[in-house]
Amino acid sequence: MAAIEIILKDLGVGYKVLFVLFAIIVGFIASKVIRFFMHRMVLRSAKKLNADPTNYNFLKNAVSFLIFIVVIIIVFYSIPELKSIGVSLLASAGILAAIVGFASQQAFSNIVSGIFVVIFKPFRVGDYIKIGDFHFGTVEDITLRHTVIKNPENRRVIIPNSVISSETILNSSIADPKVCAFVEIGISYFSSIDAAISIMRSEAENHPNLIDTRSETEVEEGVEKVVIRVIQLADSSVVLRAYVWAENTGKAFVMKCDLLKSIKESFEKNDIEIPFPHQTLYLRKDENKN
Repeated sequence: MAAIEIILKDLGVGYKVLFVLFAIIVGFIASKVIRFFMHRMVLRSAKKLNADPTNYNFLKNAVSFLIFIVVIIIVFYSIPELKSIGVSLLASAGILAAIVGFASQQAFSNIVSGIFVVIFKPFRVGDYIKIGDFHFGTVEDITLRHTVIKNPENRRVIIPNSVISSETILNSSIADPKVCAFVEIGISYFSSIDAAISIMRSEAENHPNLIDTRSETEVEEGVEKVVIRVIQLADSSVVLRAYVWAENTGKAFVMKCDLLKSIKESFEKNDIEIPFPHQTLYLRKDENKN
């Protein structure tokens, strides 16, 4: 800018006017080119994010505004007669840019994170996901600013994209929607383990949500449709775990709840005890006392 100032210092008014016109034309062309590429980028992203691209026209208008502000400041700062005014404008624009940048930092962070969601696809609309330790449900909508999740209570959880980008995402639908649910029940040490396993397997195989995930080789080898294992010898119970498969998370949850009820009822009919925590107290008699 100093070199331009030196060149313009000795030129006549006509050349300075031509410089102003040239700067305006360059600024206009730069604005059009940047708006064109921004329009294509926003339009492409908005289609993938199910968002209305007209909502983001302010970005293109803001870019045009900033370009022309810069052009005006350059013109005022380069022409010696207008330099003092240009310095004032530059300082004001710097303060304004800092304020706007600070205020819009979070908004741009959400927009960038939303574009990254489209590019890297950690989840899509319709996927069942869990965000962190608290929020889980079906992805209903993805916008440039936030993601909408419908939880099992039919409530909408709206999470900014920048928050999602920094959290661990558990996606139950990204590759294979099938879900293996664990049905764990403890029986007493006096009950028959084989009888309990037989009842649990029978109840699980009769549930309509159960699917068979065995390969042809496993079927030929006699692998059970529902695998049940003893996973723990606890203080007051023998813990059995049934591995039951369903088409998706919703059906797996319903099946697990149904099986807990039906297995308990079948255990009661067949005298298989489900123990509850208890303590036995022994009273010691002191022989030294009369």
